Amino acid sequence: QVQFVESGGGLVQPGGSLRLSCAASGSIFSIYNMGWYRQAPGKRRELVAEFTRFGRTNYADSVKGRFTISRDNAKNTVYLQMNSLKPEDTAVYYCNLVPVGTLDWGQGTQVTVSS
Repeated sequence: QVQFVESGGGLVQPGGSLRLSCAASGSIFSIYNMGWYRQAPGKRRELVAEFTRFGRTNYADSVKGRFTISRDNAKNTVYLQMNSLKPEDTAVYYCNLVPVGTLDWGQGTQVTVSS
């Protein structure tokens, strides 16, 4: 079964930037829509960015204009460039299919935005 490994999180000050990476163990990015999700403490997991198999991108209103999703099919990796980070972006970030199917979630990567 395909597994996801997220990385690139950390502690950053408001207004800063981070680039997240998600590596998949199989070649699925060219077949499926891929997305970045996040889950803040006490909140439900939400989809923040999607890269469709047709090459289109979609973003949640809360991150539009600040986050950019991209992918490298040859490396089986999807990225999330996050700029102008805000404290409310603090969450554990995950990647998975869109919509979520039967693949397991990875361990996620923690992003903390704080001064």
